[in-house]
Amino acid sequence: MPSSPSSPQAESESPPPVLELENVVKCREKGDQVFELRVPSLRVDAGEFVVIAGESGCGKSTLLDMLGLVLSPTSGDRFLLRSGSGREHAILGMSSGKLAALRRSELGYVLQTGGLLPFLTVRDNVLLPCKINGRHDRHPAAMALCDRLKISAQLHKKPQYLSGGQRQRAAIARALSHQPPIVLADEPTAAVDKLTAREICNTFKDLTRMMGVTLLMVTHDVDLVRDMMDRSYAFTISRPETHHTISVCTEDRP
Repeated sequence: MPSSPSSPQAESESPPPVLELENVVKCREKGDQVFELRVPSLRVDAGEFVVIAGESGCGKSTLLDMLGLVLSPTSGDRFLLRSGSGREHAILGMSSGKLAALRRSELGYVLQTGGLLPFLTVRDNVLLPCKINGRHDRHPAAMALCDRLKISAQLHKKPQYLSGGQRQRAAIARALSHQPPIVLADEPTAAVDKLTAREICNTFKDLTRMMGVTLLMVTHDVDLVRDMMDRSYAFTISRPETHHTISVCTEDRP
């Protein structure tokens, strides 16, 4: 009986990134001052912990707002977001209504000071994304997140009665409560001490890994997360003219 020809096993293709940008530019003007953020290439794979690092004024928050679909790029060749279902969304030129729907369902956001609504209890803040997305089935999992983040005893309180660390933990629980595929965090440990910051980052990373969520974090303190991150991006700033600042974001390869 003739033997069948042997052929090497075809390697499976790696899954496409959840975020992909090419030659994206954002220009902002204030008076006669012009700030231009350029992103030649940015790729974020599913489940990664990606850090966007740089000093104040380099464009970190501008980039995060673009990735969070809050700011529209001035121009670009490619800006794709792939949802949890695997559907590909071309962001450039998308209507504000569709962008809002994507923000609501596909993204979680953690602000520097938590951004909790002061008139809601911690419990209602955490469950708000579930309510907005009609994900009432996520309530038990959201409460389990609060337990993991050690804020279960604070659920009945308003945000003003929490410590800085407790507010950030509540903000993390809120961002993860509806299990979005991507969570963005803008300096989430800026308002807490170093030890608390380290603990929050570790817990944040562990929770996103456990849930299969992709995490993008903006920070000026890359040493805080150097041993946790999978990929990082940094900025190079130039001022070819006194009124024009150009900031280029590229992958940081040590």
